[in-house]
Amino acid sequence: MKHTVFVDGQEGTTGLKLLDYLSRFSSIEVLKIDPAKRKDPKERGKLLNEADLGFLCLPDSAAKESVSLVKNDKTKLINASSLFRTDSSWVYGLPELKHQRERIQASSRISVPGCHATGFILSVRPLIESGLLQKDYPASCFSISGYTGAGKSGIEEYENADPASIDKLHVPRPYSLMHKHKHLPEMAMFSGLEYPPVFTPIKANYPQGLAMFVPLTGRCMAKQASAKTVREILAAYYEAERFVQVMPYDSEAYLEDGHFLIDECKYTNRLEIFVFGQEDHITIVSRYDNLGKGASGAAIQNMNLMLGFDEASGLIL
Repeated sequence: MKHTVFVDGQEGTTGLKLLDYLSRFSSIEVLKIDPAKRKDPKERGKLLNEADLGFLCLPDSAAKESVSLVKNDKTKLINASSLFRTDSSWVYGLPELKHQRERIQASSRISVPGCHATGFILSVRPLIESGLLQKDYPASCFSISGYTGAGKSGIEEYENADPASIDKLHVPRPYSLMHKHKHLPEMAMFSGLEYPPVFTPIKANYPQGLAMFVPLTGRCMAKQASAKTVREILAAYYEAERFVQVMPYDSEAYLEDGHFLIDECKYTNRLEIFVFGQEDHITIVSRYDNLGKGASGAAIQNMNLMLGFDEASGLIL
């Protein structure tokens, strides 16, 4: 029996990538909307209510409208916007957190994590649960991401740049410096921290790939720790995971002339965690695809769990 799936927002960056993933499933029938009616609530509502599962790849306000259009108890929803990520009536779609996989399997409402939040939470949550990092630790982090993370507008800005802007676009650009980034609430809630981190995202002139850097000071932790201790805790936590791999402690072999390669996980759903440092100076780095494990790949991973498929179906490890 085929499952019917509708992507509401199929023309956006996440939606297009989802359609590509879904084309790999013989057991799924994708319901398509006439492009001329893609903003028509009546037509969207019709398709959402016909579907076994709907992906919402929309701005927050439109996603809220889509949820209100579902009038049955059958249609499962996976939301890719930030709207419901801290809403207790929705399950946070990060299966690698303890007991989260079972919650996802039992739920009909899943919220896909933000791309930056994914790496931060997976880096910090095991340290909070182990008691190594206290909940009021003054955490900070920064990320470097390809321009596709900014969606259609970001792609247009970089790939069809105005000649007057080209020189500026060659240089990495930090943003959200007023510390109002929309991922901050989920970063605090699901990492286990009492307060959100001081977070600086940086956009750079390449398409795909994200690296999240979390610096820590061992002497300021609940238990003084080294980089090696941190790596051991993370490795034990993710030992059984297919998509999250904690790299060996002595990871210089993965550097290129001492430089970290950010886009090595592009086109996959894999997330690699590195721990660098000496004495009590520690840096956790998570590397993944902002359009894969950071967006559409994560959405497919959640769909697989909700529909009873193998969790890796349609995904590249």
